[in-house]
Amino acid sequence: MHFTTFRAALLASAIIAIPASPAFAAAEAEPERDYLPSEIVVNGQADGYSSSDGSTATKTPTPLIDVPQSVSVITDDQLQDQAIRQLGDALRYIPGISLETGEGHRDEVFIRGQESSADFYLDGLRDDAQYYRSLYNVERIEVLKGANALIFGRGGGGGVVNRVSKTAKLSDQFAEFEASIDNFGAFALTTDLNQPLSGTVGARINATYEEFGNARDFYEGRFIGISPTLTAEIGPDTRVTATYSYDDDARVTDRGVPALGGLPLTGYDRAFFGDRDFNFATSEAHIARARIDHRFSADLTANASVQYANYDKVYANVLPRSTDGTTVDLSGYRDVTQRENLIGQANLVWETGTGSIDHTIMLGLEAGSQDTQNSRQNVLFDTGLGLTSTATVPLAREIFVPPVSLTDPIRIRDSQLKTLSIYAQDQIKIGEHLELVGGIRWDRFDLDTVETLSGVTGSRVDEMVSPRFGVVAKPTETLSIYASYTESFLPQAGDQFLSLTPDTEAFEPEKFTNYELGAKWLLKPDLFLTAAIFRLDRSNSRAPDPANTGFTILTGASRTEGAEFSLVGNVMKNWEGSLSYTYMDGELQTTTTAGAAGTRLQQLPRHQISAWNRFQVTDRFGFGVGAIYQADQFASYSTDVVLPTYWRFDAAAFYELGDNATLQLNIQNLFNEDYYASAHGDNNIQPGTPFTARVGLRLKL
Repeated sequence: MHFTTFRAALLASAIIAIPASPAFAAAEAEPERDYLPSEIVVNGQADGYSSSDGSTATKTPTPLIDVPQSVSVITDDQLQDQAIRQLGDALRYIPGISLETGEGHRDEVFIRGQESSADFYLDGLRDDAQYYRSLYNVERIEVLKGANALIFGRGGGGGVVNRVSKTAKLSDQFAEFEASIDNFGAFALTTDLNQPLSGTVGARINATYEEFGNARDFYEGRFIGISPTLTAEIGPDTRVTATYSYDDDARVTDRGVPALGGLPLTGYDRAFFGDRDFNFATSEAHIARARIDHRFSADLTANASVQYANYDKVYANVLPRSTDGTTVDLSGYRDVTQRENLIGQANLVWETGTGSIDHTIMLGLEAGSQDTQNSRQNVLFDTGLGLTSTATVPLAREIFVPPVSLTDPIRIRDSQLKTLSIYAQDQIKIGEHLELVGGIRWDRFDLDTVETLSGVTGSRVDEMVSPRFGVVAKPTETLSIYASYTESFLPQAGDQFLSLTPDTEAFEPEKFTNYELGAKWLLKPDLFLTAAIFRLDRSNSRAPDPANTGFTILTGASRTEGAEFSLVGNVMKNWEGSLSYTYMDGELQTTTTAGAAGTRLQQLPRHQISAWNRFQVTDRFGFGVGAIYQADQFASYSTDVVLPTYWRFDAAAFYELGDNATLQLNIQNLFNEDYYASAHGDNNIQPGTPFTARVGLRLKL
């Protein structure tokens, strides 16, 4: 643990907690915030599909219309209407995102063509381990597009995904229960209880138990989640929020189907290309978080957070490597990861001004320590002719897998990452029609890795500066036109920071540069229209040295360009909608270790459409319809395999049995279309969900 740097963050937290003049009492008329400053001014309603809270993008009380960045939000109301419980399912409705299969054991996304398994956040703090994230304790999902280093630090080249937790309310007493089951036997039981303990203290607990099932052979699993939270006002100036979550996930590791003839193998969408007794993944995540918000005066506020996270992850899998249409080649391995994160963050926000110029100045400090141990063993197949690392078996509806055993560990890695960040931002309002945003962040990354088996060690310190600039023109209070420039970076160790090799140890981090023009129009208080065009450049990628065979240099570059449009909110009376379209074009501009110059970026569909609509027909009855469209895309940089274009249509029906009970039916893939929505390379392709019907009952007390 890097106590020197972390002590600085904790000291800042202690200073911020010093009591000062009364102020929270004056803010009680404002809506309670899920996190970040509680006094944020919100234009628009909190219910429904629209959200106008832009505080995550600036760490200040900023309406979304004033943020010079494309931000997509899925609210709790939309998640409930779509009966979505997993993060990956929700992200299919976000423009600019395509999903990687994550090898059947983790969330992994492409945002504006940039792949990441680590750009996930919980209440603005990094949650970067590789696992599946449930939504039982989530108030909303936010996707912030483009480079985000000033606010979030390293990574986030294409964007980041932030989950906002459900926290205890001080004045509301409620209890919600939900039970649902689908036609494959998967079911879920959830509860959400909130209880004020006094006028200044509230407690809340969210919990769920789920059992998994789908159309794939032998697929099963279960999830247990529990998340208690406590909110307390310590006097009129200070609020403390404490949250703990325990997520326990166990499921079959399903690597999908191989490819044949440049397309996903058809006719085997239910076949399991693994070992039913060996392919299993388990993850346990403990995340404890505390936050203190304090107001020194009407214009000066501060907050400090500390988060401890412990992750224990094991996954084992036999997987398809290729097929010739008659046989299939298999290999496999078992992987174990243990990670411990400790993060401290403190922010000071000062609102000041003279004459017609107003400033919102934010100063921040973040320090952290991350310890990770990772090991891997390969699978050996007993084919009757001895033990082999691969096996070739007949292609059949039910794949025969020879008995498997494990080698001794082929790698044992230990990595220690220490970080320190200092950042500053100024939002300048000039009159009524012009706002400027500028900021800079300094990051220090100190990474040490050990490969225990070989004795190879790696050590590197990176110090990077990341700027952010934006201008927002507001012809009217409800219309903004913006331009922005942002940068981010990613050390060459990759987003999981597991190892440094003598090769990667020598190189500077990759750089991401995002240029964006956009407009946001609040058509009415609960209907938001947004549009943006962007260019995202990635540079400092590794490339083969043309002058020295077998050597690597930093000349690789890629570019993604695109446009996105969205309309979210109450379109008309009794019509709530979330509609979006995205166009993206991206390619490698130079030859890199991933591929040759001119290669289209992997899993980057040129066109994406997503739509979800809820119509309230009577006081008691409503229905929903939705659609997802993705154009064809390459499964990998090889460009040998294409995931074909597809449409998927969803539907729902809602009936209020009484004032406190709602019966809900949700259907995914209404027309039972065959499609392939994601991949991990050319031969691990996940078939899409077939026709699936889920019935649920929700009670509110």
